[in-house]
Amino acid sequence: MSLLDLAPVVPVVVVDDAETAVPLARALVTGGLPVIEITLRTPAALEAVRRVAAEVPEAVVGAGTVRTPDDVEAAVEAGARFLVSPGTTPALLAALLGSGVPFLPGAATATEAMTLAERGVKEMKFFPAEAAGGVAYLKSLGGPLPDVRFCPTGGVTPRNAPSYLALPNVGCVGGSWLTPADALASGDFGRIEKLAAEAATLRP
Repeated sequence: MSLLDLAPVVPVVVVDDAETAVPLARALVTGGLPVIEITLRTPAALEAVRRVAAEVPEAVVGAGTVRTPDDVEAAVEAGARFLVSPGTTPALLAALLGSGVPFLPGAATATEAMTLAERGVKEMKFFPAEAAGGVAYLKSLGGPLPDVRFCPTGGVTPRNAPSYLALPNVGCVGGSWLTPADALASGDFGRIEKLAAEAATLRP
């Protein structure tokens, strides 16, 4: 099954303390969202991926904000089962293609999407979704690029997510609202599980 079809919403998570990674992942999975993207934006990120991969086997944990071939190597070594990038360079794409795991390379324009499609990549991240044109832009891409599917991320909220998910060229959305910083800081994993349960019902 495609990565885009595993869950309607992929939580985009920033982990400052690796100790929170396992209970966080368990809360998201229990709420109905098994696919979790941990962004490589903090020193704790790789250790968080490593712990979730080892201790929460029911989660499909991946690494986001992958920007360089070194990031690809480090994330896969840590146990990431998929990779997500904000954009795509030739060197990064080569590393992603050679990684052995599924990936969603970032694209924000028709040209970028076509360039990836030329390399056989038909599933990608649309980022930054709202700033790059949102639902209307993705709907426009569906005509000339009917074989390309997206995971829009960036400015996606519970309010606009259903509009994205209703598009035939959108498989899932990425969202950061599922793991509020204050909930993580206070260890309120019940709140995160509740947010996940609500998000799991967003697909029309």
